[in-house]
Amino acid sequence: MFKPKYPPMDTAPVPAAPPSTVHTSIPLQRAAAPAPTEVVSNRPAVQLTPGSALTLVVGGSAVVLVVGAVLVSMLLAVAITAASVAVCAVTVRSILKSDRR
Repeated sequence: MFKPKYPPMDTAPVPAAPPSTVHTSIPLQRAAAPAPTEVVSNRPAVQLTPGSALTLVVGGSAVVLVVGAVLVSMLLAVAITAASVAVCAVTVRSILKSDRR
């Protein structure tokens, strides 16, 4: 059911022959490309101005604070869940213990 069905090999379409090429006796001349020149710069690749450096620091601090808040909230959710499960376990244990008496 899940196996693909392939057509038999003899019914597969035959690829068409490529068209014949026409040869001309006139040679094509190409224009000479100018030689590439390297531009040498004394500047660093990335320039940090005081404004952009401040933006990077503020943005990085914001990312750290947001990620920290998310991780702390997840830890708090796990702690609250564990405490509620512990309270439920103690309650069920108390009910079962008092039921035996």
